[in-house]
Amino acid sequence: MGPVLDTTPGYGIVKRRMEHTLVDKNKLLNRVRRIRGQVEGLERAIAEDRDCSDVLQIIAAARGAMGALMGEVIEDHVRFHIVDPDRVPSSKQAQSAQQLIDVLKPYLR
Repeated sequence: MGPVLDTTPGYGIVKRRMEHTLVDKNKLLNRVRRIRGQVEGLERAIAEDRDCSDVLQIIAAARGAMGALMGEVIEDHVRFHIVDPDRVPSSKQAQSAQQLIDVLKPYLR
């Protein structure tokens, strides 16, 4: 599939579909579904006036899950659109890309 034009007001940029994630599409969708379940659990906990510590724990879990999802998508983006550190691991760009991935993934969890 080709580029897709973003029709959001103020954005005249061309965006590419996440074709490179098709292999991991089910994995990503499963993560999103788990996050949805956590957010629904958060909604129930608040509606039921559950203890603050319970609510905070659910929020922390959902935030961690969202961060992990973000880490996966960022890693895929770096490897597909910037430079794949697995292809030419000795190049300076590949080493920098791997360092970026290594720093961001734990930070986002």
